[in-house]
Amino acid sequence: MKIQREFSQNAKAYNQVNVIQKRVLEELIVRIDEKPAHILDIGCGRGGVYQAIDWELSHFVGMDFAQGMIALHPKGKNITLLMKDFNEESSFETLSNYRFDRIISSSALQWAKDLDATLGNIARLGAPVSLSVFTSNTFKTLYETAGLPPLLRSREEVIALLQKYFDADIELLQYTLAFPSVREMFRYMKKSGVGAGRNVLGYKEMKRLIESYPLDHLEYEIVLIHERTGSKRPEKSTML
Repeated sequence: MKIQREFSQNAKAYNQVNVIQKRVLEELIVRIDEKPAHILDIGCGRGGVYQAIDWELSHFVGMDFAQGMIALHPKGKNITLLMKDFNEESSFETLSNYRFDRIISSSALQWAKDLDATLGNIARLGAPVSLSVFTSNTFKTLYETAGLPPLLRSREEVIALLQKYFDADIELLQYTLAFPSVREMFRYMKKSGVGAGRNVLGYKEMKRLIESYPLDHLEYEIVLIHERTGSKRPEKSTML
């Protein structure tokens, strides 16, 4: 899978360049005030969520499909790391054997092949969630300038799917990240993993895009959802 290879190849550099992802993670963690002892991190990467948690944990389960990321994740007696894909039903069959007080997924679920199905699987695990999902307004001007369709799902689609399964506070985060040049911007995108292996432009098209891109920054839009403990979910979220 191209996405898996790209994230694995860039695993060591990922923490040095994922500035926006770090900011989004901070926004997720600061909203968790009940100090859950049993955590599931879906798309755990090299351990950003685990390292951001400042309370004592009884058990932390991290799941990621990229071997390069899992290899760099912190290890410990109370840490279980699963190299599994959240697109696969079997992954959630494995997760159903654990108990979780909260499920976290930061900047990963936008890559779900079927976000509806994935959110349904997450909901059926029965724990409150804290999730962040990038939308199609991320890199909006870049894709418009290149004449390409959006890479990600729209804000409206993401919010509708989240509301289908969770009774939670939903917020919209919007950021820009400036660069000294468009070339530096593209280097950053490649190292950050956000491109996710979708190199659809040839050399000439890429050169034209670099010359015509009208901004000195990249745009990001993220839907953030935080479910409070004891929230009453929509009926669909509990249906098998």
